[in-house]
Amino acid sequence: MTYDIAKLALETLIGPVARATELLARLDERLFRSPIREGWIERQNFADATAALWLEGELVHLEDLVLHDAHMDVRAPTHELTRAHAVLRVRRQIISRAPDWALSREGLRQLTGRGAVEPAEGGREGEGSFVPALGADEPIDTDEPDPLAQELAAIDAVLERSTKVLEGGTAAARKEAAPKADRPALVYDLDWDEDARLAEWQGVLGETRQLPVILRAAVLFDTWSSIEVLQHASWLGPLLVSALLRQEGLAGCHLASLHLGAKNIPRERRRARNRDDRLLACIDAVQEAALAGLKEHDRLVLAKSQMERRLRERRVSSKLPDLVELVMSRPLVSTGMIQETLKVSKQGALNLVGELGLREMTGRGRFRAWGVI
Repeated sequence: MTYDIAKLALETLIGPVARATELLARLDERLFRSPIREGWIERQNFADATAALWLEGELVHLEDLVLHDAHMDVRAPTHELTRAHAVLRVRRQIISRAPDWALSREGLRQLTGRGAVEPAEGGREGEGSFVPALGADEPIDTDEPDPLAQELAAIDAVLERSTKVLEGGTAAARKEAAPKADRPALVYDLDWDEDARLAEWQGVLGETRQLPVILRAAVLFDTWSSIEVLQHASWLGPLLVSALLRQEGLAGCHLASLHLGAKNIPRERRRARNRDDRLLACIDAVQEAALAGLKEHDRLVLAKSQMERRLRERRVSSKLPDLVELVMSRPLVSTGMIQETLKVSKQGALNLVGELGLREMTGRGRFRAWGVI
């Protein structure tokens, strides 16, 4: 899909763009000075990961994702849960890097599975790397790339060609097309050219540099959905758009939860035939994400202040302050998570939960979890 930037209905879009910009800037400023910023970011990562699968018609329970991330699954993880964990890992990877990394050449190669194969930090053993060509859903992280890898590969290619010439053969062409991994036709559309679609999306990224940041993000959001760049990673597009908002400084302290915002937009608006209606829906998704973030931040600040009242006149060696920090950094915590993090017994973890007055979130008799409401 080719976008004609000159035909955008700016009279209709500029008002919502201004409101979304104001809310997102207000949220980022509040987070810049917030003592619970790290916990808020981690909670948003979980919420956005579940919302990404919800938009695709899959239901992933938040408590299952938290336990899966902590290696404490109560049952065998489903395919949907594994995909949600992939979204979670990519969000963590993007926010841990420089603001301009995700949209750089190296960042796009790694996030789309076209870079070196190395598991990302915080990954689970045996889950593999995110390579759409092979059908997996895990991101790729290369913290320490080999600086001599390209030079050594070039030397090997020269030696191979020289050997063929000396043996009387014909030297192969220097630029050969990279062999594509075999894809099962039952799962993949073999005519789906992801490289061409990604190049088209990058072209729109370059053409929209003069637009306001929120409007540019909406255009890129809609372009990714319309072009359908990756067959099995449609959730990556909103994350790249969030990385753009962070790169431009509008959301410099966090990664906007666009999946969470889009979840509050009716599907009829998100999939409208008219492009301007879809752009308005994308802008409203940014606004909804900012509103939800502000409400969540205020709720967590209030919850932490209430829990800190229980810490008065406690011994210096008390584990309650550590439990408060753990609870603020996760949507919910289980007994096993408290035991592993605070190095206490099971009964000690239950006693700490009771002293802090946490709310049981699952309603189950076994494999219970607690959180703040």
